Amino acid sequence: MASKRDYYDILGVKRGAPEEEIKKAYRKMAMQHHPDRNPGKKDAEERFKEINEAYAVLSDKKKRQEYDTFGQTGFHKRYTQEDIFRGFDVGDMFKDFGFRTEDVFSTLFGGGRGSSKRMNFRDYFDASSHGGFSATHERHARPQRGADVMYDLSVTLDEVVSGATKEIAFRRENGELARVNVKIPPGISTGKKLRIPGKGLSGAAGGISGDLYIRITVSEHPLFTREESDLYLDREIALTQAVLGSTIEVPTLEGVRKIKVPAGTQSHSKIRLKGYGLPHFQGKGRGDLYVRVMVEIPKKLDKKQRSVFEELAREGL
Repeated sequence: MASKRDYYDILGVKRGAPEEEIKKAYRKMAMQHHPDRNPGKKDAEERFKEINEAYAVLSDKKKRQEYDTFGQTGFHKRYTQEDIFRGFDVGDMFKDFGFRTEDVFSTLFGGGRGSSKRMNFRDYFDASSHGGFSATHERHARPQRGADVMYDLSVTLDEVVSGATKEIAFRRENGELARVNVKIPPGISTGKKLRIPGKGLSGAAGGISGDLYIRITVSEHPLFTREESDLYLDREIALTQAVLGSTIEVPTLEGVRKIKVPAGTQSHSKIRLKGYGLPHFQGKGRGDLYVRVMVEIPKKLDKKQRSVFEELAREGL
Protein backbone atom coordinates (compact mmCIF):
# COMPACT_ATOMS: atom_id res chain seq x y z
CA MET A 1 0.00 0.00 0.00
CA ALA A 2 1.04 3.61 -0.51
CA SER A 3 2.58 5.25 2.53
CA LYS A 4 0.28 7.43 4.61
CA ARG A 5 3.20 9.58 5.74
CA ASP A 6 4.64 12.58 3.96
CA TYR A 7 7.58 11.52 1.78
CA TYR A 8 9.75 14.42 2.94
CA ASP A 9 9.13 13.47 6.58
CA ILE A 10 10.01 9.85 5.84
CA LEU A 11 13.44 10.85 4.52
CA GLY A 12 13.87 13.60 7.11
CA VAL A 13 14.38 16.42 4.59
CA LYS A 14 12.60 19.71 4.02
CA ARG A 15 10.49 20.54 0.99
CA GLY A 16 12.69 22.16 -1.62
CA ALA A 17 15.71 20.10 -0.55
CA PRO A 18 18.22 19.61 -3.41
CA GLU A 19 18.49 16.22 -5.11
CA GLU A 20 21.86 15.45 -3.56
CA GLU A 21 20.52 16.01 -0.03
CA ILE A 22 17.57 13.70 -0.72
CA LYS A 23 19.87 11.03 -2.12
CA LYS A 24 22.21 11.30 0.87
CA ALA A 25 19.32 10.99 3.33
CA TYR A 26 17.96 7.99 1.44
CA ARG A 27 21.29 6.16 1.47
CA LYS A 28 21.73 6.67 5.20
CA MET A 29 18.22 5.52 6.11
CA ALA A 30 18.15 2.59 3.67
CA MET A 31 21.41 1.28 5.12
CA GLN A 32 20.03 1.65 8.65
CA HIS A 33 16.77 -0.20 7.95
CA HIS A 34 17.96 -2.70 5.37
CA PRO A 35 16.46 -6.19 6.06
CA ASP A 36 19.91 -7.79 6.03
CA ARG A 37 20.87 -5.61 8.96
CA ASN A 38 17.58 -6.27 10.73
CA PRO A 39 16.80 -9.96 10.15
CA GLY A 40 13.32 -10.96 11.21
CA LYS A 41 12.27 -7.45 12.20
CA LYS A 42 8.95 -6.68 10.54
CA ASP A 43 9.02 -3.01 11.51
CA ALA A 44 12.39 -2.57 9.78
CA GLU A 45 11.01 -4.19 6.63
CA GLU A 46 8.02 -1.85 6.62
CA ARG A 47 10.27 1.14 7.24
CA PHE A 48 12.54 0.02 4.42
CA LYS A 49 9.55 -0.14 2.07
CA GLU A 50 8.49 3.39 3.10
CA ILE A 51 11.98 4.76 2.52
CA ASN A 52 12.20 3.27 -0.98
CA GLU A 53 8.73 4.47 -1.92
CA ALA A 54 9.57 8.00 -0.77
CA TYR A 55 12.82 8.01 -2.71
CA ALA A 56 11.18 6.57 -5.84
CA VAL A 57 8.94 9.67 -5.92
CA LEU A 58 11.31 12.40 -4.73
CA SER A 59 14.19 11.28 -6.97
CA ASP A 60 11.98 11.57 -10.08
CA LYS A 61 11.54 15.20 -11.18
CA LYS A 62 8.09 14.72 -12.68
CA LYS A 63 6.70 12.67 -9.82
CA ARG A 64 8.18 15.05 -7.26
CA GLN A 65 6.63 18.09 -8.97
CA GLU A 66 3.22 16.44 -9.06
CA TYR A 67 3.57 15.41 -5.41
CA ASP A 68 4.45 19.02 -4.49
CA THR A 69 1.61 20.38 -6.62
CA PHE A 70 -1.25 18.08 -5.64
CA GLY A 71 -0.18 16.96 -2.18
CA GLN A 72 -0.12 13.45 -0.80
CA THR A 73 -3.83 12.69 -1.31
CA GLY A 74 -4.02 14.15 -4.82
CA PHE A 75 -0.81 12.40 -5.84
CA HIS A 76 -2.04 8.95 -4.78
CA LYS A 77 -5.25 9.48 -6.73
CA ARG A 78 -3.09 9.66 -9.84
CA TYR A 79 -0.39 7.09 -9.03
CA THR A 80 -0.73 3.44 -8.09
CA GLN A 81 2.07 1.57 -6.34
CA GLU A 82 3.16 0.25 -9.71
CA ASP A 83 3.19 3.77 -11.17
CA ILE A 84 5.35 5.01 -8.30
CA PHE A 85 8.08 2.45 -9.02
CA ARG A 86 7.78 2.66 -12.82
CA GLY A 87 11.13 3.81 -14.23
CA PHE A 88 12.84 3.34 -10.87
CA ASP A 89 16.03 1.28 -11.26
CA VAL A 90 15.89 -1.05 -8.27
CA GLY A 91 19.26 -2.56 -9.13
CA ASP A 92 20.88 0.86 -9.15
CA MET A 93 19.09 1.60 -5.90
CA PHE A 94 21.14 -1.03 -4.04
CA LYS A 95 24.48 -1.00 -5.81
CA ASP A 96 25.93 1.48 -3.31
CA PHE A 97 25.30 -1.07 -0.55
CA GLY A 98 27.65 -3.63 -2.06
CA PHE A 99 25.09 -5.85 -3.81
CA ARG A 100 25.56 -6.88 -7.43
CA THR A 101 22.85 -5.20 -9.50
CA GLU A 102 22.34 -8.28 -11.68
CA ASP A 103 21.71 -10.40 -8.57
CA VAL A 104 19.73 -7.90 -6.52
CA PHE A 105 16.49 -9.87 -6.37
CA SER A 106 18.01 -13.16 -5.33
CA THR A 107 20.29 -11.39 -2.85
CA LEU A 108 17.67 -9.24 -1.18
CA PHE A 109 14.28 -10.76 -1.84
CA GLY A 110 14.70 -14.28 -3.07
CA GLY A 111 16.90 -16.02 -0.50
CA GLY A 112 20.24 -15.77 -2.31
CA ARG A 113 23.40 -17.73 -1.80
CA GLY A 114 24.13 -18.67 1.81
CA SER A 115 21.19 -16.74 3.23
CA SER A 116 17.98 -17.85 4.85
CA LYS A 117 14.79 -17.65 2.87
CA ARG A 118 13.23 -14.18 2.72
CA MET A 119 10.08 -12.85 1.08
CA ASN A 120 10.39 -12.32 -2.66
CA PHE A 121 10.17 -8.97 -4.39
CA ARG A 122 6.52 -9.33 -5.40
CA ASP A 123 5.43 -10.02 -1.83
CA TYR A 124 7.79 -7.44 -0.40
CA PHE A 125 6.11 -4.52 -2.18
CA ASP A 126 2.62 -6.07 -2.10
CA ALA A 127 2.66 -5.86 -5.87
CA SER A 128 0.00 -8.52 -6.33
CA SER A 129 -2.65 -5.89 -5.68
CA HIS A 130 -1.02 -3.26 -7.89
CA GLY A 131 -0.24 -4.99 -11.14
CA GLY A 132 3.01 -6.54 -9.91
CA PHE A 133 6.64 -6.69 -10.95
CA SER A 134 8.14 -9.59 -12.86
CA ALA A 135 10.96 -11.67 -11.38
CA THR A 136 13.44 -9.80 -13.57
CA HIS A 137 11.75 -6.41 -12.91
CA GLU A 138 10.88 -6.09 -16.59
CA ARG A 139 7.59 -4.24 -16.80
CA HIS A 140 5.88 -2.73 -19.80
CA ALA A 141 4.90 0.84 -19.09
CA ARG A 142 1.25 1.56 -19.65
CA PRO A 143 0.22 4.95 -21.03
CA GLN A 144 -0.47 7.24 -18.10
CA ARG A 145 -2.67 10.33 -18.40
CA GLY A 146 -0.94 13.54 -17.38
CA ALA A 147 -2.01 15.44 -14.29
CA ASP A 148 -4.50 18.29 -14.43
CA VAL A 149 -3.35 21.81 -13.59
CA MET A 150 -5.41 24.33 -11.60
CA TYR A 151 -4.65 28.00 -12.28
CA ASP A 152 -6.21 30.90 -10.34
CA LEU A 153 -6.96 33.89 -12.56
CA SER A 154 -8.26 37.30 -11.50
CA VAL A 155 -10.37 39.35 -13.93
CA THR A 156 -11.96 42.79 -13.66
CA LEU A 157 -15.64 43.62 -13.81
CA ASP A 158 -14.99 45.51 -17.05
CA GLU A 159 -13.57 42.32 -18.57
CA VAL A 160 -16.68 40.43 -17.47
CA VAL A 161 -18.91 42.82 -19.44
CA SER A 162 -17.65 41.99 -22.93
CA GLY A 163 -15.35 39.03 -22.28
CA ALA A 164 -11.60 39.05 -22.77
CA THR A 165 -8.60 37.02 -23.83
CA LYS A 166 -5.80 36.74 -21.30
CA GLU A 167 -2.43 35.02 -21.51
CA ILE A 168 -1.36 32.90 -18.55
CA ALA A 169 1.94 31.14 -17.87
CA PHE A 170 2.82 28.18 -15.67
CA ARG A 171 5.69 25.70 -15.28
CA ARG A 172 5.40 22.27 -16.87
CA GLU A 173 6.86 19.13 -15.33
CA ASN A 174 10.16 19.64 -17.17
CA GLY A 175 10.51 23.19 -15.87
CA GLU A 176 9.62 24.84 -19.17
CA LEU A 177 7.29 27.85 -19.12
CA ALA A 178 3.97 27.13 -20.83
CA ARG A 179 1.93 30.05 -22.17
CA VAL A 180 -1.76 29.64 -22.91
CA ASN A 181 -4.36 32.13 -24.15
CA VAL A 182 -7.57 31.90 -22.15
CA LYS A 183 -10.90 33.27 -23.42
CA ILE A 184 -12.96 34.77 -20.61
CA PRO A 185 -16.66 34.47 -21.48
CA PRO A 186 -18.94 37.45 -20.72
CA GLY A 187 -20.84 37.30 -17.45
CA ILE A 188 -18.52 34.86 -15.68
CA SER A 189 -18.48 35.02 -11.87
CA THR A 190 -16.12 34.21 -9.03
CA GLY A 191 -15.66 30.48 -8.47
CA LYS A 192 -16.44 29.41 -12.02
CA LYS A 193 -13.90 27.10 -13.67
CA LEU A 194 -12.92 27.02 -17.32
CA ARG A 195 -11.55 23.75 -18.71
CA ILE A 196 -8.97 23.69 -21.49
CA PRO A 197 -8.50 20.06 -22.60
CA GLY A 198 -4.97 18.75 -23.11
CA LYS A 199 -3.16 21.79 -21.73
CA GLY A 200 -2.19 20.23 -18.38
CA LEU A 201 0.94 18.20 -17.62
CA SER A 202 2.22 15.73 -20.20
CA GLY A 203 1.29 12.07 -19.98
CA ALA A 204 3.78 9.27 -19.40
CA ALA A 205 4.61 6.47 -21.84
CA GLY A 206 2.62 8.10 -24.62
CA GLY A 207 -0.39 8.90 -22.45
CA ILE A 208 -2.55 11.93 -23.16
CA SER A 209 -1.92 15.23 -21.42
CA GLY A 210 -4.07 16.35 -18.52
CA ASP A 211 -6.39 19.32 -18.63
CA LEU A 212 -5.89 22.92 -17.57
CA TYR A 213 -8.54 24.36 -15.25
CA ILE A 214 -8.86 28.12 -14.84
CA ARG A 215 -10.49 29.13 -11.55
CA ILE A 216 -11.92 32.64 -11.85
CA THR A 217 -11.95 35.40 -9.27
CA VAL A 218 -13.69 38.66 -10.24
CA SER A 219 -11.95 41.51 -8.45
CA GLU A 220 -13.99 44.06 -6.52
CA HIS A 221 -15.02 47.25 -8.31
CA PRO A 222 -14.60 50.62 -6.56
CA LEU A 223 -18.15 51.71 -7.48
CA PHE A 224 -20.35 48.73 -8.25
CA THR A 225 -21.36 45.70 -6.22
CA ARG A 226 -22.65 42.57 -7.92
CA GLU A 227 -25.53 40.20 -7.30
CA GLU A 228 -25.50 37.56 -10.05
CA SER A 229 -26.04 39.59 -13.26
CA ASP A 230 -27.30 42.76 -11.55
CA LEU A 231 -25.17 45.67 -10.42
CA TYR A 232 -25.79 48.09 -7.56
CA LEU A 233 -24.52 51.65 -7.21
CA ASP A 234 -25.00 54.03 -4.27
CA ARG A 235 -25.57 57.68 -5.22
CA GLU A 236 -25.97 60.54 -2.77
CA ILE A 237 -28.40 63.37 -3.56
CA ALA A 238 -29.29 66.53 -1.71
CA LEU A 239 -32.43 66.75 0.40
CA THR A 240 -33.97 69.28 -1.99
CA GLN A 241 -33.34 66.96 -4.94
CA ALA A 242 -35.20 64.18 -3.18
CA VAL A 243 -38.09 66.45 -2.20
CA LEU A 244 -38.48 68.40 -5.43
CA GLY A 245 -37.15 65.85 -7.92
CA SER A 246 -34.10 66.23 -10.10
CA THR A 247 -32.01 64.85 -12.95
CA ILE A 248 -28.64 63.43 -11.95
CA GLU A 249 -25.68 61.80 -13.70
CA VAL A 250 -24.61 58.28 -12.71
CA PRO A 251 -21.68 56.17 -13.93
CA THR A 252 -22.29 52.85 -15.71
CA LEU A 253 -19.87 50.33 -17.19
CA GLU A 254 -20.64 51.91 -20.59
CA GLY A 255 -20.17 55.51 -19.50
CA VAL A 256 -22.16 58.24 -17.74
CA ARG A 257 -25.97 58.22 -17.93
CA LYS A 258 -28.57 60.78 -16.85
CA ILE A 259 -31.50 59.55 -14.79
CA LYS A 260 -34.54 61.26 -13.31
CA VAL A 261 -35.11 61.30 -9.57
CA PRO A 262 -38.85 61.65 -8.96
CA ALA A 263 -40.08 64.23 -6.47
CA GLY A 264 -40.57 62.73 -3.03
CA THR A 265 -37.94 60.02 -3.48
CA GLN A 266 -37.13 58.34 -0.18
CA SER A 267 -33.62 57.51 0.96
CA HIS A 268 -32.46 53.99 -0.04
CA SER A 269 -34.97 53.87 -2.88
CA LYS A 270 -33.73 52.08 -5.99
CA ILE A 271 -33.92 53.42 -9.51
CA ARG A 272 -33.55 50.73 -12.18
CA LEU A 273 -31.58 51.07 -15.39
CA LYS A 274 -32.70 48.12 -17.44
CA GLY A 275 -30.00 46.23 -19.32
CA TYR A 276 -27.07 48.09 -17.76
CA GLY A 277 -25.96 45.17 -15.62
CA LEU A 278 -23.74 42.24 -16.63
CA PRO A 279 -24.38 39.69 -19.39
CA HIS A 280 -26.09 36.50 -18.24
CA PHE A 281 -23.38 33.82 -18.14
CA GLN A 282 -23.89 31.38 -21.02
CA GLY A 283 -27.28 32.97 -21.70
CA LYS A 284 -28.91 35.84 -23.54
CA GLY A 285 -29.54 39.36 -22.37
CA ARG A 286 -28.16 41.33 -19.47
CA GLY A 287 -28.99 42.12 -15.90
CA ASP A 288 -29.91 45.58 -14.63
CA LEU A 289 -28.18 48.41 -12.81
CA TYR A 290 -29.89 49.60 -9.65
CA VAL A 291 -29.03 53.07 -8.36
CA ARG A 292 -29.64 53.25 -4.61
CA VAL A 293 -30.51 56.84 -3.76
CA MET A 294 -28.98 58.00 -0.49
CA VAL A 295 -30.54 61.28 0.68
CA GLU A 296 -27.91 63.47 2.31
CA ILE A 297 -29.08 65.24 5.47
CA PRO A 298 -27.12 68.43 6.12
CA LYS A 299 -25.11 68.30 9.33
CA LYS A 300 -24.74 72.07 9.69
CA LEU A 301 -27.01 74.95 8.63
CA ASP A 302 -26.21 78.61 8.31
CA LYS A 303 -28.61 81.20 9.70
CA LYS A 304 -30.60 81.58 6.51
CA GLN A 305 -30.93 77.82 5.94
CA ARG A 306 -32.05 77.29 9.51
CA SER A 307 -34.71 79.94 9.08
CA VAL A 308 -36.02 78.18 5.99
CA PHE A 309 -36.24 74.85 7.80
CA GLU A 310 -37.94 76.49 10.79
CA GLU A 311 -40.53 77.92 8.45
CA LEU A 312 -41.03 74.46 6.87
CA ALA A 313 -41.46 73.03 10.34
CA ARG A 314 -44.17 75.61 11.10
CA GLU A 315 -45.88 74.43 7.89
CA GLY A 316 -45.85 70.88 9.18
CA LEU A 317 -42.97 69.57 7.07
